[in-house]
Amino acid sequence: MEGVSRSDDLQCPTGLIFCLKEFMSLLLLRKVEQVSEEAESFRASLDKYMSRHQKRIQEAQERAELLGRANGDTHVLRIFDEEAQAMESVRRSSRLLEDSFATGVAILSKYSEQRDHLKRAQRKALDVLNTLGLSNSLLRIIERRNRVDKWIKYAGMLFSVIILFIFWRWTR
Repeated sequence: MEGVSRSDDLQCPTGLIFCLKEFMSLLLLRKVEQVSEEAESFRASLDKYMSRHQKRIQEAQERAELLGRANGDTHVLRIFDEEAQAMESVRRSSRLLEDSFATGVAILSKYSEQRDHLKRAQRKALDVLNTLGLSNSLLRIIERRNRVDKWIKYAGMLFSVIILFIFWRWTR
């Protein structure tokens, strides 16, 4: 484990967590830009197609007025049928484009929710690591106190034996 060292203090791999957070933010921003560019491109294409379609309909109507009923209505009706089919195709494309945009918005909102979950998990991990750091320092203090108490105990025993030995020698 690279981010965690086994010295006196337990260190948090904050660089890794921060890197993940930044990566998710950049990924989310890149996706938003990409979806918005695609939506603009689709809208521009749809606007161009709609203007061409309106122009064709207008030209067909003008032709129909000029030709009148001399050539018969079948040619004009066929042109209008083709134009109606093209218009229906444009409507379907527009609906698909709106559905794709809604799907993109839903995906981005899910990314945002995941980012919030990751932020909460990061906060919890940092809290746990801070608690562990406090517990580690407390354990080190207790261990040091136990060592000092042990040395005091052994020194007291040795001092007591020396005093007893001196008293025994003095009484003999």
